[in-house]
Amino acid sequence: MGVMAPLATPDIDERTDASERADPARPWQTVVWDDPVNLMSYVSHVFREYFALPRADAERLMLAVHNDGHAVVAQGAREQMELHAQAMHDYGLWATVREAPQ
Repeated sequence: MGVMAPLATPDIDERTDASERADPARPWQTVVWDDPVNLMSYVSHVFREYFALPRADAERLMLAVHNDGHAVVAQGAREQMELHAQAMHDYGLWATVREAPQ
């Protein structure tokens, strides 16, 4: 066997513009996405049960998921939004976490 070249690490530019870094104070969102599996009544039930939402709010969010393809169901610290997304997965819903727009 021949001699292997050492692994090279890519150059890291430490001059990254501060505006490109994530702002730790900026809120994050849990987004629930539409899927072809869950009934609208079930999605509304999950929102009422997990987030303790009134029926009208849960139905409004469920309709946004159904009609718009997704809805922001919570906003706050990243760690909490990740817990919410995991809970939605546990209920069988498709959810993601994203940084809130400015």
